[in-house]
Amino acid sequence: MTVLLVVAKAPVPGAVKTRLCPPVSPLQAARIAAAALRDTLDAVRATPGVTPVLACAGRMTDAEDAAGLVTSLRGWTVLPQRGSGLGDRLANAYAEVADVFPSRPVLQVGMDTPQLTPAGLTAAVLRLASADAVLGAAVDGGWWALGLREPREAELLRTVPMSTPRTGWLTWSALTERGLRVAPLPLLRDVDEWPDALAVAAEAPSGRFARQIGTVRRALVSGGRG
Repeated sequence: MTVLLVVAKAPVPGAVKTRLCPPVSPLQAARIAAAALRDTLDAVRATPGVTPVLACAGRMTDAEDAAGLVTSLRGWTVLPQRGSGLGDRLANAYAEVADVFPSRPVLQVGMDTPQLTPAGLTAAVLRLASADAVLGAAVDGGWWALGLREPREAELLRTVPMSTPRTGWLTWSALTERGLRVAPLPLLRDVDEWPDALAVAAEAPSGRFARQIGTVRRALVSGGRG
């Protein structure tokens, strides 16, 4: 059974989605992040035949929509993120999952793609079954998903520069240079800046994320910042 690993930050104002500010406030950005994370958790929960795990930075009890997030995580294995940089935290999360769930493949996603669906995640899991690794490129040049049949191979992420327009290409190169057979996943848009948020909300209009974006848009039009 594949482990579906979500790597996320607790949606605390000032700690998440800071690139949305402006036009939104830190509180609005945290509420947007909470909605995106809950949509992601719901998609993972509805994906059959996977083991859900969250690697979390910060405490969900301090987050916006804390009660809803805590409820969404019932039955999940929750691990703290460890490490100084994103590459270190990702590698450490994979290693901890390998310790807790030995001999399991791992498909990892973040909290920036609330348009994910159970069908899309199932397709990614099936793709991983016939490859050593899968990688889903993001529109901004990064990646939104990484799957590894052997999760300890994620050690290579420690040396890949993160959050750059070449991160996706550099990750693909690092995987293939290690001799892994890598299969691509569909291209998706991460929610980084306000135009991304509007585009993703339009792509998945029925989710919490889209509803929260609608609430924020109305507040911005009326001059509200809460």
